[in-house]
Amino acid sequence: MKVPQEDEEEVYAAATRNRLLAAEMFAGLTPEQWRTPSLCAGWTVREVAAHLVPPERGFSAWYLVKGLVSSRGDLDRMIDTTTRKAAQRPTEEIVRLLRERAHQRVSAPIVGALGPMSDTCLHLRDAARPLGLDVMPELPAWHLTLDFLVTKPARRVVPEARLAGLELETTDEPWSHGMGSRVAGPSEAIAMAMAGRSAALADLEGEGVPVLAARLEFGG
Repeated sequence: MKVPQEDEEEVYAAATRNRLLAAEMFAGLTPEQWRTPSLCAGWTVREVAAHLVPPERGFSAWYLVKGLVSSRGDLDRMIDTTTRKAAQRPTEEIVRLLRERAHQRVSAPIVGALGPMSDTCLHLRDAARPLGLDVMPELPAWHLTLDFLVTKPARRVVPEARLAGLELETTDEPWSHGMGSRVAGPSEAIAMAMAGRSAALADLEGEGVPVLAARLEFGG
C-alpha cells in the first residue's frame, strides 16, 4: 500500500517510536510478566516482544516467499513459526534487538510501510493491556493505524463484514468511518476492537457495540 513520500517518513518515524517504547516496557518486566498471555491468541508477552523485532533484512518478497514455502502457503503458520523461534532467544537479547532495529525502515508487499507500523501499535497494546500497563503509542500513530485498518490491504486483519453497518468514531481525535449503529471510544480501543481484540470492547460505547461484540465472538 503506497503512501506519499512525506507521509511515509512519518509512518517510519512512528514505527520507530513504538518499537523503542515497547523495548523500554519489555526491559522492565519480571519473568512472570514475560509469561503472561497476551491478547494475541496462543502468544504470551514473550512472543509478542519477539514478533515486534523487525527481521534482520526486512520483509522482502524473497523473505515472504521462502517463509510461505516452508509453511505450505499458510501465512499465519509462517508468522507463528518464525515468532516462536525468535521468542526462544534470551529476554535481554530480544530487548536489545528491538532497540537496535527500532529505526529499521520496514515495508512489506501489498501493505507497504503502514502494515508493519500498525502492527507496532496493536502488538504493543496486545502486551501492555493484559499487564495493566498504560504504555501507549501517540495519537498520530493511532490515526495512521485507523486509516490503514479500513483499507482493502488490511482485510486480512479486519474483514469487511466485521464493520458493516457500523459508524466508528474516536472520542480523542477527529476520526470516523462508516454509517450505521454508532461505536465510539478512544482511538486505541477502536483500533484494537476493529482488529479483533474483544478486550477493548469495555472501553467503547454506543448501540453498535453489542453488534461488534457478537461478530468478534463468532469470528466475524
